[in-house]
Amino acid sequence: MADGPVLVLGSTGYVGGRLVPQLLARGHRVRAAGRSVEKIRARSWGDKVEAVRADMHDPESLKQAAEGCCAAFYLVHSMTHPGRDFAEQERDAAYNMVLAAGHANLPRIIYLGGLGEDRADQPLSKHLRSRAEVGRILALGTAKVTTLRAAQIIGSGSSSFELVRYLADRLPFMITPAWVRTRTQPIAIRNVLGYLAGCLENEATAGLTLDIGGPDVMSYTELFRLYAEVADIPRRRLLPLPFVTPRLSSFWVSLITPVPMALSRALIEGLRNEVVCRDNRIRELVPQELLSCREAIRRALEKTEQQAVETCLFDVGSACMPEWASTDDPLYAGGTRFEMGYKARLQGDPDKVWEQVARIGGEQGWYFGDPLWRLRGFIDRLLAGPGMKRGRPHGDAPPRVGDALDFWRVLASDQGRRLLLLAEMRLPGEALLEFRMDARWGNAVDLSMTAKFLPRGLTGILYWYAMYPFHVILFRNIIENISDLAGTTLYEPARRVR
Repeated sequence: MADGPVLVLGSTGYVGGRLVPQLLARGHRVRAAGRSVEKIRARSWGDKVEAVRADMHDPESLKQAAEGCCAAFYLVHSMTHPGRDFAEQERDAAYNMVLAAGHANLPRIIYLGGLGEDRADQPLSKHLRSRAEVGRILALGTAKVTTLRAAQIIGSGSSSFELVRYLADRLPFMITPAWVRTRTQPIAIRNVLGYLAGCLENEATAGLTLDIGGPDVMSYTELFRLYAEVADIPRRRLLPLPFVTPRLSSFWVSLITPVPMALSRALIEGLRNEVVCRDNRIRELVPQELLSCREAIRRALEKTEQQAVETCLFDVGSACMPEWASTDDPLYAGGTRFEMGYKARLQGDPDKVWEQVARIGGEQGWYFGDPLWRLRGFIDRLLAGPGMKRGRPHGDAPPRVGDALDFWRVLASDQGRRLLLLAEMRLPGEALLEFRMDARWGNAVDLSMTAKFLPRGLTGILYWYAMYPFHVILFRNIIENISDLAGTTLYEPARRVR
């Protein structure tokens, strides 16, 4: 077992996606687990790990993933799903992990949880209480569990940092909950990774619960002021009011920032709890240079400005093909499904065409009807969906499987052939959008754009027909504008094919 690989659960998430290359650099064999093996393989380190499918709510897949491993990092959470009881989801996942670890005789689990003490006069928020419960459940098994308790993680793309960055950059004056005066002890993502890897390499940390934090303790008000100094923007004014509830705050925060409403609500509810380290043993067990909060913010801003963000909060999301879209069953066997598409034959450089397709979304826009796309995104934000604010989190880099793209998730990105997107906006059903290129002769290529929709009830059917006229206008013009920008010639106007 000591020679076995290290299992990383949540390997394509914010922390896991940065921890894997650190472990590889330290000489560890890594088994990266996730719901989509394709998403794992699309990462820059995907060909250096053993990629396995594991769903936290599928005990058998977890047992297989843990088999033969020397340790496991537990870096998963369920806070980003609106309308679900994330505490129940996390409880179920933790119990499944205990069973899998026992079945595989897994010696160690390293879990990244949250700081905070549950007191009678100040109970923990639902989010922090759930994080603590997961740690207790994991400790019920035979594996020795190391629990690292952290407050806000400061790094480019982290939920805590992005929340502060967008609010401070866009709002010179903020009405906030009174809890912004609560003390916190942020920690740089670099130090989080150092502690995680260090605990794996130090057996003395097995079975311990350890607090991790940076050298600075401050209020959230002071954190906003420090950000303004480092970002070289005017000082932000905060007005704490007792009647501003977490629900109200999360609503307007979701309109100002791209942080999902479900996640922002969980973070804001946690503001009432002081999250300061009470136990500093980790500094002796895993010594490292701790970055100050100022330095952590500076480095995060540099990465953001250089569009060199390795992972971000939007990386969390399923990149699995819906069963209804991948089956070849006849329509009458799978219920109502809708499909509509346009196609055009182009003459020119296929690489130029693909270049335009791969740039779609974000600041580039959707090549036609951008006000309509933004309106749909605004409506989605009101419904607690992601909206269009996520853009392209990884900049102009070619889309990878699992990347967020406005209110879509990339399911497939085959160079010069296909871009397949799964809708993550709030819908009465499930939707896919596909761009496909099929080579013909010479430099002739067929470019198609197809929408597929599985409605949920009568509302979903009505939604499809309500959106149908917009699809007709948008699809035809998007294809023709892509052709123009790629410098190709249209044999004939885009025509409907489905």
